[in-house]
Amino acid sequence: MQLNWILKKFEELSAAELYSVMQLRNEVFVVEQNCVYQDADDKDQASLHFCGWDNAKLVAYTRIIPPGISYPEASIGRVVTSPAYRKTGAGRQLMQESISHTFDQFNCTVIKIGAQLYLKIFYQSLGFIQSSEEYLEDGIPHIEMILHK
Repeated sequence: MQLNWILKKFEELSAAELYSVMQLRNEVFVVEQNCVYQDADDKDQASLHFCGWDNAKLVAYTRIIPPGISYPEASIGRVVTSPAYRKTGAGRQLMQESISHTFDQFNCTVIKIGAQLYLKIFYQSLGFIQSSEEYLEDGIPHIEMILHK
């Protein structure tokens, strides 16, 4: 599958692109995971937005967060793949590209993430290591993980 990958600053996103981002995040994080939480957390404006498009449909997305916003380290968050595109490799490609962009954009050597616990093995396969005990975030078990360049 060939997706069109685009990296943009918040202010570069069109209204339609931002709507697609919020729609995909809500589809998975609120509806599918049955989790009521405040998605609009004021981190989007400072972040980079990495989007995977299949024609006009957003199917994969991450928010790439500068150091000092979520953690002292740079971070990748709101990692989401459309349910219809799972098991296609889109999620792995999304994270591989996001990692590369994070290291390049912020000239950093460490990335820290807050990962849903059930995705621990996936993130370990990308080189992340667990760096915290399990904790609950919005009722979902999470762990912090780090990746060194």
